[in-house]
Amino acid sequence: MQHSDVQIKELTAAGLNLIAQALTIYDNDLRLAVCNAPFQQMFDLPDALVTPGATFQDTIRHLAERGEYGTVHDIDQFVTERVKIARAFEPHYMERTRGGGRTISVEGSPLPQGGWVTVYTDITRIKQQEALLNARSDALSEQVLAHASELSATNRELAAMITTLEETKRQLTESEARTRLTTEMMPAHIAHVDAQGHYTYSNRRLSAVMPGRPSNILGLHIADVLGSAYIRIKDALAEAYDGSPSVVEFTDRDSARRIRGAFTPDTRGGVYILSMDVTAETQTREALQQTRKRELATQLISGLAHDFSNLLTIILGLQSKLGRLPDLPQETAPLIDGTLAAARRGGALLSSIAGVTGPRKLHPVATDLAALLADLHTLAAPTLPPDVLLEVVNQAPAAPILLDRGRVHDSLLNLILNARDAIGARGNITVTQRVVQDVWIEWQVTDTGPGFAPDVLAQAIDPFFTTKGGEGTGLGLSMVYDMSKSAGGDLRLSNGATGGGDVILRLPLRPALPATTGLVLLVEDDDALRATIRDMLMRLGHSVIEATSADEATALIADLPDITLVLSDIQLIGAATGLDLITRIGKAVPAVLMTSQPGDHALFIKAQQMAPVLHKPFGEEALAALITPTQKVQP
Repeated sequence: MQHSDVQIKELTAAGLNLIAQALTIYDNDLRLAVCNAPFQQMFDLPDALVTPGATFQDTIRHLAERGEYGTVHDIDQFVTERVKIARAFEPHYMERTRGGGRTISVEGSPLPQGGWVTVYTDITRIKQQEALLNARSDALSEQVLAHASELSATNRELAAMITTLEETKRQLTESEARTRLTTEMMPAHIAHVDAQGHYTYSNRRLSAVMPGRPSNILGLHIADVLGSAYIRIKDALAEAYDGSPSVVEFTDRDSARRIRGAFTPDTRGGVYILSMDVTAETQTREALQQTRKRELATQLISGLAHDFSNLLTIILGLQSKLGRLPDLPQETAPLIDGTLAAARRGGALLSSIAGVTGPRKLHPVATDLAALLADLHTLAAPTLPPDVLLEVVNQAPAAPILLDRGRVHDSLLNLILNARDAIGARGNITVTQRVVQDVWIEWQVTDTGPGFAPDVLAQAIDPFFTTKGGEGTGLGLSMVYDMSKSAGGDLRLSNGATGGGDVILRLPLRPALPATTGLVLLVEDDDALRATIRDMLMRLGHSVIEATSADEATALIADLPDITLVLSDIQLIGAATGLDLITRIGKAVPAVLMTSQPGDHALFIKAQQMAPVLHKPFGEEALAALITPTQKVQP
């Protein structure tokens, strides 16, 4: 792109130099933007005054001091007046005789974006012909001579104006085309609204950033175009209208995308708007933040848990010893048994804490969503009272999805059991599974109970918060929340419109790889490991081609259109990594990454946002699980 811009500038300069007239373009600050070679030649100017950035004031002073305008008694006043006239940016045409006796015409026109363009034409020969015509005018009437002189001046004025307008139009058209091409290529919506909120410019990318919105929006009002999202950006837009740049991030309800909007005031009226889809970035950020919270919790709790474990061990030992003593009063037996039960419960609680705070990595496999719901119904239904009805509704497509099936299953079962405890002996529990805008996979668990109290909504996901008294640990919803955040998703609790609890578990939608037996590109720099993985792939029915670096793999993908899958390690020979390789190929070829990094490592988490990840060491079964959907289980 840079080389193209330089080439265009060179061609533009060459074209301007071929024009017979001298031409200059000065910007709003009266600094030279463009001039051609005839301008320097006509006025015999030094290089400094024909270099972009040279001031109009310095050029006028130089010409005045050299006698271009004849005798000037007060040069400072002369320069000030000329600068004042120039700053008015008014169209003008004039003819003047230079100090050397030659005559030139000067035609100036303001530009739409500010500044002005001026064309200088040497009309000495034309003036000489006019003088000769006047000298031989004995046979001509004064009226004809006047008319001829006026017509000649008008023609010169029109010719100069046409030349200026044509050149200006060409440059503006060229500049606008480059600008539009650049904005159309950006993965963002770039727009401008006027003071009343109507779009005056758009790069036609709104529908890509916020699916469901129109692309042709010029002249439409921003509130009509954005619909329900307008209320989310209204305050930020108002700040920009007041002169303060602002940024807002929100979830678009219609498209389920996470959108970041930047609003910049336009000093001439209106606001510039930059909108980007940051859904993937938000998912990665949520996962990283949850990992950092885990690390902090582990540091705070591990030491305390160790000390409490020691204390509980001592308590258990002493109580057991106390229970074996002879001649104890009969009433001490239940006290000893109660102390032992409490100590054992404390040990179980410490194990649960370790499960919440310890490092846990996702194990996504290709999951049949219908089978997932069937399994859930089979396990959950027997745990419910006879008059509690469990209904599962599947609105998701049949294609397999990459999920940590075990953790999702446990989370949904936890939500169902919580709903059971809330509604009591009679009621309904509904689990609805759906895909939201091809961005999320969502499970909604509703019940006909009393709903969440305000304090429960505020604290439900806090560790150890429970409404079940001594029967609850307060870790169930915390673990569901942790699972959702670790995967880049979310957990939302609310009360339904007709009463009862309403819980939504939402995870990023990642379609499973197609179960093909085509050509696999294996990218691994360890020879022995590459041979082992190659044998696995071949036993699964694949043909295999190998590479040791991201650059080599990129070249093979370009040359071999038959590649159906890329299996790459993250750390490779050379500067580029497996993540770089995934970025290069985009969605052109399905890909799986391999790594030995721990599950809470930032590189591992980033990889999970880009492609399925196999954690080394892995076996043939784990590899097959990513490309072969699980067997359906009938309810």
